Amino acid sequence: MQTSSTFSVIFFTRKSRSTSNKLSIYVRITVTGQRSEISLKRTILFKDWDSSKNRGRGSSYKIRVLNTYLDQVYSELLDCHKQLLEESKIITANAIKVRYLGEDDTQKTLRDVISYHNDHMLTVLKYGTMKNYYTTEKYLYKFLSEELKASDIYLKQLNYRFICDFEHYLRKFKNAKKQLMMTNNGVMKHLERFKKIINLALKLEWILKNPFQQFQLKFDKYDRQYLTERELHVLENMHYSNDRLEKVKDCFVFSCYTGLSFIDVKGLTKKQLTLGIDNTYWIFTKREKTDEIVKVPILPKAMEILKKYKTRLKINDNEALLPLSSNQKTNSYLKEIAKDCGIQKNLTFHVARHTFATSVMLSNGVPIETVSKLLGHTKLSTTQIYARVVETKISEDIGNLLLRFKQKEAIKMNVKYGVQ
Repeated sequence: MQTSSTFSVIFFTRKSRSTSNKLSIYVRITVTGQRSEISLKRTILFKDWDSSKNRGRGSSYKIRVLNTYLDQVYSELLDCHKQLLEESKIITANAIKVRYLGEDDTQKTLRDVISYHNDHMLTVLKYGTMKNYYTTEKYLYKFLSEELKASDIYLKQLNYRFICDFEHYLRKFKNAKKQLMMTNNGVMKHLERFKKIINLALKLEWILKNPFQQFQLKFDKYDRQYLTERELHVLENMHYSNDRLEKVKDCFVFSCYTGLSFIDVKGLTKKQLTLGIDNTYWIFTKREKTDEIVKVPILPKAMEILKKYKTRLKINDNEALLPLSSNQKTNSYLKEIAKDCGIQKNLTFHVARHTFATSVMLSNGVPIETVSKLLGHTKLSTTQIYARVVETKISEDIGNLLLRFKQKEAIKMNVKYGVQ
């Protein structure tokens, strides 16, 4: 269909509305009888236009500049037609016009794809995740402004160097106090989000080549903070007359024995408590972050805390069971509690989730598959980041292994000497 179509480009004039003795110059694109016109924003005197050649008449400097410009427009329109053919696109007069004016998908910019991503992901991703994307967006625009002296960039201009330069910019970025803002993993998280936005542009066919193809994200591995059994025991037995610290401590301990995140503990209500098949109470909830359904049996320590605040159970089914303030304030209060307990760790509410996975579950022989279900993870690999086998568990397992070796050796000896 494309090869049999006719294609032509001609220049023509119309009387200028503003000046009676001048003509306005246009270009007309025709494909299989269909026309599309573009105003070239140029004018010429009546006497200087050659209607037979559709060019300026004469050899003055002004006419030569105009004719050179018309030749350039002609060449670019032919090139647009060639591009559409190579891309197996439907060839129309309007398609060529749009490509020439830079209004089709090949002229999409970084701001275009970021805007598309934010608009379409607003109802898909949680607020906390979107907030991180907004931060990455802010750094991208700062990089464009400060390093490239531009407000935007075409997607087709993105390349490996752009990514490397953006990485370098993030690594050296300092706050108002001239302090470096990001660790390696902080930089990688921004690049990871940027990569996801570029992948979206690829799926939309707004970009043909992935600039991240040769770029590797390299995260530093590090141990997640968690409380040992001794530290958890010390914290449990710390009691405050200060109601503010006591409530935060209790909510933190509750999370240590349920594995619920801050937002899930804060939103826990009476109607999420259900009598399970073992005739004990369970928490049936949906993780705020992933919408994954989580079913957690309420261990005795966690039940004690719920009973402590049982007066709240009598209000209504939608009332929060536990008294939590904002995440920022809670983490600030946990710093005070850690200091009082002699815990030399950066205590945040999320440490409770790691503690549940590690000290409460894995170190007491609960299989990692079960821990993964309790944490509401969709992949086992995610659980392996949160939870690890602690040294005491390794020692216990090796002790059991040595015991089995002794038992096998004893059986061999009994068989050898005929002992029944």
